[in-house]
Amino acid sequence: MSTIVALVLLGAVLGFAVARPRGLPEAVAAVPAALICVLFHLVAPGEAFDEVRALLPTVLFLAAVLVLAHLAEVHGVFEWAGTAVARFGRGRPRRLLTAVFAAAALTTAVLSLDATVVLLTPVVLTVAARAGVRPRPHVYACTHLANSASLLLPVSNLTNLLAFAASGLSFAGFAALMAVPWLAVIAVEYVIFRLFFARDLRGRASEPPAPGPAPKYALVVLAATLAGFAALQPLGVEPAWVAAAGALALAVPLLRRGRVRVGTLLAEANPMFCAFVLGLGVVVLAVRTNGLGDWIDGLVPRHSDLLALLAVAGLAALLANLLNNLPATLVLLPAAAHSPGLLLAVLIGVNVGPNLTYVGSLATLLWRRILHARDAAPRTSEFLLLGLATVPLCLVAAVVALWAGLRLTGVA
Repeated sequence: MSTIVALVLLGAVLGFAVARPRGLPEAVAAVPAALICVLFHLVAPGEAFDEVRALLPTVLFLAAVLVLAHLAEVHGVFEWAGTAVARFGRGRPRRLLTAVFAAAALTTAVLSLDATVVLLTPVVLTVAARAGVRPRPHVYACTHLANSASLLLPVSNLTNLLAFAASGLSFAGFAALMAVPWLAVIAVEYVIFRLFFARDLRGRASEPPAPGPAPKYALVVLAATLAGFAALQPLGVEPAWVAAAGALALAVPLLRRGRVRVGTLLAEANPMFCAFVLGLGVVVLAVRTNGLGDWIDGLVPRHSDLLALLAVAGLAALLANLLNNLPATLVLLPAAAHSPGLLLAVLIGVNVGPNLTYVGSLATLLWRRILHARDAAPRTSEFLLLGLATVPLCLVAAVVALWAGLRLTGVA
């Protein structure tokens, strides 16, 4: 009975997060569900507290990077990137797609997938409209790369941070192992996009004007923040502090000129979504401790050869599309924690897999809402067909690349 109750609560939380009735935040369902888990002894109070404490550094980083991305937008980073992308495209849809792939991959890697979905997607829509090209390949690239291009760095995705904390790897070690899988996924996606959207990528449109001056201060701060992640992590400095320092450096000149307010920055940190993540963590813990954990533990291999990595990535992708990638990560991490290789295979599954369905990640759902709001709603059949064309091949390419990297480095 406790297993059924825990699963019902998880389903209710995820269903609410997908539907968001009346625009209510996800925490409206997650926090009460977490309290129910404690009150009905589905999870012990001490265990729930330990789970929240373990998740808190990751959630604080999420809040800091959301503010960092917003401030980068105010400084004009995304507007400049949009004009640079358009200029590189030279009115040719294929060149524009190449530029969008590069911009989306870098934005996702450095500023996380939320920045790509929320800030870059509208810019790409505008760029395509001004260039007079069909926007479908370019806006689909934003959502696909928001998920799959988040493999590179621990800070690229909330799921990465969760796995990074359990992996025992250094920041540089994580990036080194995931660099080739990251490139492999982007290359496979790009080739398939060129084929899938061949008709949309024909012809030529008007050339845009040259981009304005780059926001040098903001770009330097972002580069310094990224370097800080790598340099300070071995010293025990949490990524949240580095992201907060970068956000502060971007905020000070804007606050002085009155271009942003402290209240706006607090709102951009999205405390309700942070509460959702903490509440969801407790609910997933209740699911694991009431039966699902033993079942998952039995499915995850104890070794990290190629077949085991493929199996774990496939299982992670399946769970991501059934449960959403965040709870899938929370469910799988304890079972794969004995092997850094298996943890990274989990990340490949939960980051690439969500491109198969809308519900695979909250970022994809948000991307869909953004397009609906701009009268550019995607077709569900097209989204699913593109996912079927890309996800299996991307999973295999990334896992094979990971397996080769593990063998070369000797990491198990």
